[in-house]
Amino acid sequence: MDQVTLGSTGITVNKNGFGALPLQRVEAREAVRLLRKAFDHGITFFDTARMYSDSEEKLSIAFSTERKNLYIATKTMALNAEGFWRDLDTSLAMLKTDYIDLYQFHNPPFCPKPGEADGLYDAMLSARAQGKIRHIGITNHRLSVAIEAIQSGLYETLQFPFSYLATQKEIGIVHACERANMGFLAMKALSGGLITNSAAAYAFLAQYPGVLPIWGIQRESELDEFIAMIAAPPRMDGELQAWIHRDREALAGSFCRGCGYCMPCPAGIEINTCARISLLLRRSPSAQWLSEKNQAMMKKIEDCIHCGACEAKCPFGLKTQTLLAENYRDYQEVLAGKPL
Repeated sequence: MDQVTLGSTGITVNKNGFGALPLQRVEAREAVRLLRKAFDHGITFFDTARMYSDSEEKLSIAFSTERKNLYIATKTMALNAEGFWRDLDTSLAMLKTDYIDLYQFHNPPFCPKPGEADGLYDAMLSARAQGKIRHIGITNHRLSVAIEAIQSGLYETLQFPFSYLATQKEIGIVHACERANMGFLAMKALSGGLITNSAAAYAFLAQYPGVLPIWGIQRESELDEFIAMIAAPPRMDGELQAWIHRDREALAGSFCRGCGYCMPCPAGIEINTCARISLLLRRSPSAQWLSEKNQAMMKKIEDCIHCGACEAKCPFGLKTQTLLAENYRDYQEVLAGKPL
């Protein structure tokens, strides 16, 4: 079994974190069953957020008698102290707990620091002093904010996108966290569904001893893959290296990661799906993407008002409007029977 210690926190768990974002799409009884199965098979780190609707509440139902035997990480998107306390108190109530193991600022557009007018970081320190939280973390999609957070020495963990599609810049972030004794939680380790080989994804991340993957889990089949890796962790070999090389070749350049920070769209376009439909058609059964419902979803691209809001909010600096147009063209060709 592979284990990871999250920097100075001392939190040590096996190298499989349960990402609870997808549980908001699962009926409560099934979500609780998945959470219990994960825990019973050795997964003890569960990551959620205030913005994940009822995800926190589902965790509380699953673990009402197991609180001291697992770690819960949650997040606030608040931009001032008042919002911080409101989110924290709500999370504690939903989770039915009196403390949170790791409380994280959720993708802020800046790096919160002590003494600033928003009062965010000072509120975090106060919450820790009160025993309501135990460790302070930050999540982000922006390299500049991640670098500033590491250099500040104010954070015990960083949650950041990291997979075998990462560039040298993202790999540099991982190494910087290691040098700073800062835990690293890898979000989007499957790159929003574009990576379809979980063994290759795991083997790549296993090369970085301080990295904890946060796998977004919605189905039992997904959970079973990661449970199997606890007893028999995949190791990098020639076959997995070849798979990764092919994926890197196919996915090189600018592509939508599906993070959703461009949303909502004022024209009602589901940007985080529409802007990567070409890749999804290539990498998963196409029939599901060609349904009447998804055809209607793609047709909404015609309503784009070219306001530029999506591009301004994209943490990866993508030309989102261009991606939408290109993906819509490819989609129409597939509907017409032409291969991609």
